[in-house]
Amino acid sequence: MADAVDRALTETGRCTMVLDGDNLRQGLSRDLGFTAEDRVENIRRAAEVARLMADAGLVVVVSLISPFRAERAVARAITGDVPFLEVFVDTPLAVCEARDPKGLYDRARAGKIPNFTGISAPYEAPEAPDLFLETQDQAVTESAQPLIDALLRLSAAAPSGSA
Repeated sequence: MADAVDRALTETGRCTMVLDGDNLRQGLSRDLGFTAEDRVENIRRAAEVARLMADAGLVVVVSLISPFRAERAVARAITGDVPFLEVFVDTPLAVCEARDPKGLYDRARAGKIPNFTGISAPYEAPEAPDLFLETQDQAVTESAQPLIDALLRLSAAAPSGSA
């Protein structure tokens, strides 16, 4: 979904960047695991980088599993006056498992991946997300459209980017 948002915004002339959890863990956060403490630090680092990029004028889409409400609040605080949207991509666990191209859920259920969000680690759904996206019965572009629309509005109004 983040890639669909990125493509749509780029097509309108916006300068964008996607900070994806897998990519961040190959570089910036390669020293972190998936414990609760490491997840908090990963989100903090992503928020700091997103803030720097947004200050440079980019629209930043941060695509991470952030399982704790408190860490999402910290990310919002880090971004300061940069527009920030907490987006809840609401997909039932069974649908996540059916769509899993990497086989991560099967490995987690077999006990091969510890601290896996939704299986062996908790997930705290947002209480009041800025945007709620359902994906169960929609194509990716259809699910992403409300976020695309919101980011187009924010990036047209903001002197710098959005995180």
